[in-house]
Amino acid sequence: MQTTTVQIPTTDGAADAYLVRPDGDGPFPGVLMFMDAFGLRPRIAEMAERIAERGYAVLAPNILYRGGPSPLVTSEELQDEEKRGAAFGRLMPLIQGLTADRVAADTGSYLDFFTAQDGVADRPVVIVGYCMGGTNALRAIEAHPDRIKAVATFHAGRLATDQPDSPHLAVGAITGEAYFAHADNDSSMTADQIRTLETALDDAGVKYTSEVYSGAPHGFTMSDTAMYDREAEQRHWVNLFALLDRTAG
Repeated sequence: MQTTTVQIPTTDGAADAYLVRPDGDGPFPGVLMFMDAFGLRPRIAEMAERIAERGYAVLAPNILYRGGPSPLVTSEELQDEEKRGAAFGRLMPLIQGLTADRVAADTGSYLDFFTAQDGVADRPVVIVGYCMGGTNALRAIEAHPDRIKAVATFHAGRLATDQPDSPHLAVGAITGEAYFAHADNDSSMTADQIRTLETALDDAGVKYTSEVYSGAPHGFTMSDTAMYDREAEQRHWVNLFALLDRTAG
């Protein structure tokens, strides 16, 4: 397996990213991976490599690159609840600055770079996103339905809000399959918001699965934070790999 850190040119600068390719010539189907709010770090590389072990090329860009290159937080901030909250507050302006238009433009740059790499198949990819990366993964497939064939989000927040740019309002653009794994009792994605999202998906005729991971906190996949839930993380791998097996080949 080959894991490298690369720089992706965008209209607003350059995004640092992990590029992971299996051994061999390929071409390998592509998986675009959007990180959580805490950025590129060993845990994200580990997760990208686990996906690549199954025969996929993976690109994990720092989608908050406008705030500077990774790392965005320290290991101490990840583990301490009070410090993690402070770090999240520091990052919030960057997260809020990721408008739908910026996500669309950035995703186009990521895809242009990714599919031009040796060993990466030049065809539509699957996108997976975590936390705020899941919110923006949904925006990405809505903006590029011809280039992204499926989406999976895990503990994503604010997928359905009362704002005019809420992601749920554009799900009609999706032509592929969608999978949503919600954290239990998540203030950023409440039961009412889940119902709103599912109604929009039903009305648009999108093929999707939406389920709540009972007892799992927001951030349940991230083993380097205090929010980690091992059972929910393992369930996430099962469902992610099932989606990839159905759609990415």
